Amino acid sequence: MKKFLLLISLLFASDIIFAQSKLLTMEEAVVKQKTSLAPARLKQLAWIKNTDTYYYIDNKNSEDVLVTGTAEGNALKDVVSLSQLNSALTDGAEKQLKAFPLIRWKNSDQFTFESEKKLIQYDLKTKKASAVSPKEFLNEAANKDIADKTDYMAYTIKNNLFVFDGNNQLIVTNEQNENIVNGQSVHRDEFGITKGTYWSPSGTLLAFYRMDQTMVTDYPIIDWAAKPAANTNIKYPMAGEKSHEVTVGIYNVSSGNTVFIKTGEPKEQYLTNIAWSPNEQHIYIAVLNREQNHLWLNSYSAVTGLFEKTLFEETHDKYVHPMHPLVFVPNNPSQFIWQSERDGYNHLYLYDISGKLIKQLTKGKWIVTDLAGFDLKGSKAFYSSTAESGITRNFYSVDLKKGSVTKLTANDGTHTITLNSKGTYFLDQYQSTETPRTIYLKSTNGKSSKTIFDAPNPIKDYKLGKMSIFTLKSESGDDLYCRLFKPVDFDSTKKYPTIVYLYNGPGAQMINNTWNGGGDLWFQYMAERGFVVFTIDGRGSANRGLAFEQAIFRHVGVLVGIEYLKSQKYVDANRMGLFGWSYGGFMTTSIMTRYPDIFKAAAAGGPVIDWQYYEIMYTERYMDTPQENPEGYKESRTIDYIDNLKGKLLIIHGTQDPVVVWQHSMMFLKACVDKKKQIDYFVYPGHEHNVLGKDREHLYQKVTDYFMQNL
Repeated sequence: MKKFLLLISLLFASDIIFAQSKLLTMEEAVVKQKTSLAPARLKQLAWIKNTDTYYYIDNKNSEDVLVTGTAEGNALKDVVSLSQLNSALTDGAEKQLKAFPLIRWKNSDQFTFESEKKLIQYDLKTKKASAVSPKEFLNEAANKDIADKTDYMAYTIKNNLFVFDGNNQLIVTNEQNENIVNGQSVHRDEFGITKGTYWSPSGTLLAFYRMDQTMVTDYPIIDWAAKPAANTNIKYPMAGEKSHEVTVGIYNVSSGNTVFIKTGEPKEQYLTNIAWSPNEQHIYIAVLNREQNHLWLNSYSAVTGLFEKTLFEETHDKYVHPMHPLVFVPNNPSQFIWQSERDGYNHLYLYDISGKLIKQLTKGKWIVTDLAGFDLKGSKAFYSSTAESGITRNFYSVDLKKGSVTKLTANDGTHTITLNSKGTYFLDQYQSTETPRTIYLKSTNGKSSKTIFDAPNPIKDYKLGKMSIFTLKSESGDDLYCRLFKPVDFDSTKKYPTIVYLYNGPGAQMINNTWNGGGDLWFQYMAERGFVVFTIDGRGSANRGLAFEQAIFRHVGVLVGIEYLKSQKYVDANRMGLFGWSYGGFMTTSIMTRYPDIFKAAAAGGPVIDWQYYEIMYTERYMDTPQENPEGYKESRTIDYIDNLKGKLLIIHGTQDPVVVWQHSMMFLKACVDKKKQIDYFVYPGHEHNVLGKDREHLYQKVTDYFMQNL
């Protein structure tokens, strides 16, 4: 018996050793890290509005099933399976769904989804599905936006805006000039703008953007798959040049009339963060000047479109960066919350409707990352923040009268929150470097908590490098977060080739206390092949406060963190590589040409080469215009440093890139030819700013091969 138990133990041990000896393939590290090797999740997990019931899509017996559960109950209910949903699609007349569609709840008994360009409604009581919009209306529809109260749908076809009211397609705009665009996102998606339509609380009035781009220079984007190659012009406003002109209209579904808001001069200004008053009599717009250093929170009449008053102004000698509309307090239409960085960190401020500041609700050297909502009484607001550290997210409530704050989540890591509409319960999707994903359901009063999902470790069978997150001090005394992957079977007496992956620009944070430290599995892939992989969120990175981000103002492209790496005995300073994309691509080309003795090889994807050729909204915020800051633009122009280039440099670009246009790397390439500098170059036909889909594996194989060959 003892021999048998010993044999079983030995076999079990050998299974563990074998299981943990697998190495990632490139396909697993790049493509499957988003699917089978990603921490499992509950698909479409959310609350049914105005209830304490949550739902998600489960897979049972190889079939998708819509499941619901209640906050206080432990039993789950199978609501409808994919096969049942297909059977209900007008008794098989509609095309069958291959997967459970994205659903939107009308109420606790009905939900809608799209099928074959039709909007379908499913009734849980009758078990029947019916089309609620004619197919021909939605064949070309984009930017769909459904009003909560009325279920009216706003959508665009090409450059015009329409509304479907349940019976008819209503024409909101009829612009013949294709360069005048309605109902779509404006200002190139800066300032938190992600859409172009905003329904009123009752769902009967629609605010929308109208963007006139006729004065903006055309920019050619070539379709290389056509025969012959075909050109499509886009409107691309470059720094220092003419920008588009935006207005806001209000469409009345009942009358069919549109009133345009009189936002005044100058026409080149940014109309950001649109919000409705609860009584629908007013529209609030955060108006920002083109210089981006002066903001006016203005009130306009939703009836006449006339300016009413400025509630308050915000100014800064560098820039003001509004990202969130005002949010009214439930049951108190005379008060709202405004988010601002005015004290150096994004915080919540409580105002009355006259524009008088009642109190600052949150304060500290940390930022509020999300305002999740309120309780029904409007006595508490709920928010997420970095109060614990710059790489974590926790959830809190603040009492609007007392100002007292209560922390509602535990565990060191990142909590992603979905609050129910009543403010009584929240779903907490928790991750850390040690936890792939655990989902809790908790009450906001702290009295109940349960685990509803625990994801297994998807990479437990793989042999991985040790990852660590730590801080370094900048010259100014700031803590800079770093992430380092050591090679598999690390030997401290050896010297290893090292790759620095960087972005280091505003609006992005590379390192978080999440699974794999927020990094790609490609980093582990390289650790398996004997590389040290290092990332640092230097000054200029997001979520650390205004001064931290503004360190790069007028002078982008600063080198940090390299001396630490070179001081590590296991790092081979003669075999160091650099890899970055977009702003990280700019940083990569900048470092390779301005600090030529550090890196032996580098790969730069979609790099900004000359900031004069980048878009107005982003560039002028951080650099002012080329006319105002000629030295800053000249200093950051990497072409001017090509004579210094020593190491091997690979530049990669998508041929259809509408963000960092292809011209950037073409200019760099031409300058290298003129200077007789040899570099490597690769383009991805048909891809825009990021190489996505199956071709992403090809991209990372290209970069990996480059480092294997040169380091």
